[in-house]
Amino acid sequence: MKKLIAFLTIAGMLTFGLNNVVFAQDEEAVTDNTEMMAGDTTAVDTAAADTATPAAGGEGEDTEEAQTFHQILKEQFIQGGPGFMGIVLVTLILGLALSIERIIYLNLSTTNTQKLLNKVESALETGGVDAAKDVCKNTRGPVASIFYQGLDRMDEGMETVEKSIVSYGSVLNGRLEKGLSWISLFIAIAPMLGFMGTVIGMIGAFDAIAAAGDISPTIVASGIKVALLTTVFGLITAIILQIFYNYIVAKVDSLVNDMEDSTISFIDLLTAHLKKNK
Repeated sequence: MKKLIAFLTIAGMLTFGLNNVVFAQDEEAVTDNTEMMAGDTTAVDTAAADTATPAAGGEGEDTEEAQTFHQILKEQFIQGGPGFMGIVLVTLILGLALSIERIIYLNLSTTNTQKLLNKVESALETGGVDAAKDVCKNTRGPVASIFYQGLDRMDEGMETVEKSIVSYGSVLNGRLEKGLSWISLFIAIAPMLGFMGTVIGMIGAFDAIAAAGDISPTIVASGIKVALLTTVFGLITAIILQIFYNYIVAKVDSLVNDMEDSTISFIDLLTAHLKKNK
């Protein structure tokens, strides 16, 4: 890293020095030309005007290049029309809101199941069922809730415990998947809205051609551009939401697998505890 910084510093100094030399040479050349052309005032004015024109053009090019990605995106969004582009934007906002809410909920639901099993086992050995229930109460996540339901029905036998675990596990599985249907709906709607905007834009372009009575490249190009912009933004929305959706589905599958594995170990732990206390 230090070598890279030193190399860049030396390169900058050499570039600055080279620019100074070139600038000095240009000044000498300008001085000589001014002395030679002192009598021809008209030629000097013409040359100055010619020099000023590229400079102005260069400033315009710099201004165009200075546009940020956000500005370009905003301009393209406005050109697409407020109707369908606004609906696509609302779809993106709602889909992102649901996705972020699901990601936060699933991350908060993640639990170290092995550590929780060890705590429950230690609590059963030292304080009994009530101590194990306190451990589950103080631990967040669906796995701890399932353990609590099983411990709460230990007096009714292991068969009842297993049924309550399975039933409550189904309820928690539904909570984990809550909102996924809406996200998938937004993923499907976004490109459809874009395609609909494209079709309507094409119809408008053909109407403009019919009104003009002639096929003008300018009319066709502008209409097709506006029509295709809705499709582009619809596809971008669908791609963004699809990435979030796949992450959420993978997270839900991981949590469900942890729930199933941990409940099997939990039932074995309760069975061993009941046999030991008989």
